Amino acid sequence: MKLWNSMVREDAEPAQIYIEKGEWTDSTRQGRIVPYKIYTPEAKSDGAMQERLPLIVWSHGLGGSREGAGFISRYVASHGYIVVHIQHEGTDSSLWEGKPGHPWDVIRATHIPRRATLQRLQDVPFALDEIAKLPQSSRMDLDVIGMSGHSFGAMTTQVMAGQYRGHGKRRYSLFEPRFKAGILYSPGHAKYPEQYTGIRLPLLAMTGTDDASPLAEFGWEQRREVFDLSGAHEQHLVIIENGDHMVYNGSRGKLGVNPKRGVHERIIRVLSLAFWDAYLKGDQAAKEWLAGDGVRAWLGDEATYTYRA
Repeated sequence: MKLWNSMVREDAEPAQIYIEKGEWTDSTRQGRIVPYKIYTPEAKSDGAMQERLPLIVWSHGLGGSREGAGFISRYVASHGYIVVHIQHEGTDSSLWEGKPGHPWDVIRATHIPRRATLQRLQDVPFALDEIAKLPQSSRMDLDVIGMSGHSFGAMTTQVMAGQYRGHGKRRYSLFEPRFKAGILYSPGHAKYPEQYTGIRLPLLAMTGTDDASPLAEFGWEQRREVFDLSGAHEQHLVIIENGDHMVYNGSRGKLGVNPKRGVHERIIRVLSLAFWDAYLKGDQAAKEWLAGDGVRAWLGDEATYTYRA
């Protein structure tokens, strides 16, 4: 059997991508607006019956928007996926837009109420319901859905994957059973280690040795806890050498130039596609590549990869 990466041109985006933006209104939450951005690959032009494509939902980090991480979503979508970015009012770019000072400083000085976090989490099942009503849904396999996100979006993904909220007698789950797997770009750090044990889905956690939080006091060692303590089988972890927090978003914030940005983005794109192929398309070659020595040989000294069955 050929290794999975030998069957994929690492720099190729084989299909043209169409982008559409819009917004949904949730009448059950006082007219809450949820903006979205959809990456859809060009349909075949030969008139053949179109295969339904897996769906991936993306959630941005604190202070972010639906515009981030386009380099990941364009690449993945071009290989036969539909990717929908959702934007979370109250924890998005509205926190800093139009305000004096650097966005990171503004966000750091802003109190994020618990309600804003809960609204963000509620955006996800609402978005899934709305996605099913879109014209593009005729091309989606809504039985095969993955979720991903960066930083706060990674934490949102962790909660949808079953990570507990609360502690002790107040512990509860917001597990979203429509998701089959997830990717965490700069995973969130849980306040209580026991919260990770609620996770039920295969996850790929991506971090780097320079992945310190720009807003809190923790680094990559805490970000890997979701891998170490997850209660689910088939957990994956990649630690990129000198990978930083913002490389996943395609922007820099206050960080300086990353001389290995191209290398890191290539790793992020290819591992994302391999994981989705393995867990959303059932590609056995991709799964064996990730679970065996293939991925480690491909990464070389640029990153370490660990798989726990």
